Amino acid sequence: MDIYPAAAEVIRDVPVEQPVIGIRPHAAARAARWFLDNFPGETLYAVKANDTPLILQTLFEAGITHFDVASMPEVRKIAGLPGAVMHVMHPVKPRRLIAEAYHDFGVRTFALDSEAELAKIEAATGGAKDLTLVVRVACPSTYSEISLEGKFGAPWSEAPGLIRRARQKAETLGITFHGGSQMMCAAGYGQVLRTVSQHIVRAATLVDIVDVGGGFPARYPGMEPPALESYMDEIRSAFDRMAVGYTCQLWCEPGRALVAESESVIVKVDARRGDTLYINDGAFGTLYDAAHCKWVFPARAYTADGVPVAGRTMKPFGLYGPTCDSADYLPGPFLLPDATAEGCYIEIGNIGAYGRVMAGHFNGYGYYGEVILEDEPMLSMYADGAEREMLSVSSAR
Repeated sequence: MDIYPAAAEVIRDVPVEQPVIGIRPHAAARAARWFLDNFPGETLYAVKANDTPLILQTLFEAGITHFDVASMPEVRKIAGLPGAVMHVMHPVKPRRLIAEAYHDFGVRTFALDSEAELAKIEAATGGAKDLTLVVRVACPSTYSEISLEGKFGAPWSEAPGLIRRARQKAETLGITFHGGSQMMCAAGYGQVLRTVSQHIVRAATLVDIVDVGGGFPARYPGMEPPALESYMDEIRSAFDRMAVGYTCQLWCEPGRALVAESESVIVKVDARRGDTLYINDGAFGTLYDAAHCKWVFPARAYTADGVPVAGRTMKPFGLYGPTCDSADYLPGPFLLPDATAEGCYIEIGNIGAYGRVMAGHFNGYGYYGEVILEDEPMLSMYADGAEREMLSVSSAR
C-alpha cells in the first residue's frame, strides 16, 4: 500500500476518480496505547467498528490482544492473530456460531440476555464446564448520541434470576451493559454501574467480571466530549463502590474510540448546485452516519492540484452522494471554502469507525482505493490541549 504524507499528495499523485480511504495506523496505535495505559482493566476491541486487516494488525501490535467478535467472519479474521483472545459478546447468536467458535476456535466467552440463550449456549457447547458467561442487562442510553435501548439486555425483573442460573453453568461469570454509542457524559457509566451493583445484590451471586461495554466517544464537529480521563475516573470510582469481591475483573469494549481517527476518505466533487455539493461517496458508503444520524465530520477542500481551496469565506454545504437515491444526502453543514466547486476534492476525516464497514455496492458504487497517510487526524481525543486546538483550527480551514 502506498504511503503519503497527507491527502494533498494523494490528489496530486493519483488520478482520484473513485473515493480513496486514507488509513492512519499511527492514530489507531496511539488510541490503543492510551486505553491500555489508562483503563483500569482489560480492553477488548469491538471488531464491528472497523475490521480491515491493517487496523486489526495495528491494534494487536500496539497491545490489544482481546477482541469482541459477533460472527464467524470476525472470528476467522481474529484467529489469524496468533495469541489473540476472542469473546463472542453478541447476546443473540446462531447455534452454529457458538459451536464453531467453541469447538474449532477455542472461544470460551459468550454473552447472553435470556434463559433461551443460556440453554442454546449449553447445548451448542455440549454442556461445557469451562465457559465464561456474561449476562447483558438492559440500561438506558441517557447520555449517548445513538441509543441502543430495546434490542438487547435482560430487564430489571428478569436479570437477578438469569444471573443466578448463569452462575450455575459458568466457570467464570460476568455482567455487561451498553449505554449507547458516542456517550457524551462520563456520568453515564457511573449511573449504570450503580444499577448493575443493585442487580448483583439482588442476585446474591458472586460475579467475576464487570464489563462496561463500549460507547466511549470520538470528536466530531459539534460534538466535543469531555476528556477521556474523566470517563476513566468515573468508571474507577463507581467500580470501587460496587458489591463485588477484590478479585473481580473490569472489562471494556471500545470500538469508535479506538479507530475513529484512523481513517478519512478523499472524495471528488462532481457538481455544485448552490450550497449543495455532489460527491462520489455518501450514505450508502463510508458516510452512513453523516446521512442517517446527521452527524457532521471534519472536512477540508483541495483543488485538482492538491492545493487547499483558496478563500477566507467558509460556507456551510450539504452533500449528495453518487447514487440515484434521494436519501443519499448528508445535511451537514460541512464548512468549506465558498470557492469549492466541480473538480475539487474533499478530505472527510474521522470516518474510521463504522465508515467502511457500513459501505455497500448499491448502484455500483462503494469501491475504494487505499493509501496510508502519515499526518495527524483532523480531530483527536488523544492530543493534549494545545494540539487539540491546533487540529480544530486546521480542520476548519
